[in-house]
Amino acid sequence: MTLLALGINHKTAPVALREKVAFTPDSLVSALSSLKKQEGVSESVIVSTCNRTEIYVNGAFDSCESILRWLAQFHHVDEQLIGEHSYQFSEEQAIRHIMRVAAGLDSLILGEPQILGQVKQAFNDARHSGTVSAEFERLFQHTFSVAKKVRTDTDIGANAVSVAFAAVQLAKHIFSALPKRSVLLVGAGETIELVAQHLKEQGVTKLHVANRTVARAQTLADKLGANVLTLAQVPEQLHNFDIVISSTASQLPLIGKGMVEGALKQRRNMPMFLVDLAVPRDIESQVNELGDAYLYTVDDLQHIVEQNLASREEAAEEAEQIISGQVETYLSWQQSQQSIDLVKQFRERGTGQRDELVARALLQLEEGKASQDVVKELAYKLTNTLMHGPTRILREAAATSDSSLKQWLSDSLELDNQSNQRQE
Repeated sequence: MTLLALGINHKTAPVALREKVAFTPDSLVSALSSLKKQEGVSESVIVSTCNRTEIYVNGAFDSCESILRWLAQFHHVDEQLIGEHSYQFSEEQAIRHIMRVAAGLDSLILGEPQILGQVKQAFNDARHSGTVSAEFERLFQHTFSVAKKVRTDTDIGANAVSVAFAAVQLAKHIFSALPKRSVLLVGAGETIELVAQHLKEQGVTKLHVANRTVARAQTLADKLGANVLTLAQVPEQLHNFDIVISSTASQLPLIGKGMVEGALKQRRNMPMFLVDLAVPRDIESQVNELGDAYLYTVDDLQHIVEQNLASREEAAEEAEQIISGQVETYLSWQQSQQSIDLVKQFRERGTGQRDELVARALLQLEEGKASQDVVKELAYKLTNTLMHGPTRILREAAATSDSSLKQWLSDSLELDNQSNQRQE
């Protein structure tokens, strides 16, 4: 059996090609079924996300050539094109790769946590499709344990590496009880939606969305269970919010110093945290001159993100060391299993040979052959049968002057090696 990994990702292939070889949830079931029928495939798992498509197989292979051909045929894509943009790993390299992927070390955003869930889902899909046996069960369960260890023992995922996440993390520092705070989101685009998702993950429930187009605001609010404001309502409602995060395409500021100053007076100088993720700015920079207003711009957050990325790079080095150690652990287990299998085969063969010779001896006794002759013949044939393999190897070792093999055989067979050497 050989473990192989074939894949393309954001580093090796353009999005147009990644889209062509991606597997939808519906096509994944038929793909696993089709792959299972390929000659030599014993086990298989397919990981397919927006940034990668990877196929892991265990079977009788010399290379990924047949798997590459299958992938091209399944998606009706030129085989050479996929080959030019793909990577291939086998055995130890494949083991290391799946562990790095699950730990977020091979992701577009270093250390992002979503990939672990995606790999787990891919494994469960394969298991339900009947394409996972003992070897992959052990490999992937060990991989999930390694990924968890990386996240627990390093700071790979501790710091924000997107401005949306950084904004929410800053809010947590300023307001300890974040879930109790009221939040106004100005805008309804992708950035604001991402901010809203992070806020919901932190337990925030008091959300309002304000946008120039009320219909878009309502669409986002429906997803979040939030309320909607028009931009015209913001000045009179601003004092109700502890946190204001804005990201629109407006060419002029929507929230000015005077508006915030009036809101702070109504709040009786309770602090307000404002984040401006827009370029050009949505919030006047003079707001920072107000004592109880904490204003951060996209440039401020980008600086934090850059520092956090550097921190994650350091954590990634620690993670690589953890993975190296865990690869060795898995390989040691794999070798021990192979040894157990060899011992099992050796004992089964010896037992079979014994039973065959005993059955023959009993038949001879039934036929009236002298018991003394039967026992002698049984002992002679059993001894020759069991000694044949070791004798052949001993002769080969002597012929090649392989001293280390001779020593190992002497120890294994409990022979007097010194006496053998004197005779030589």
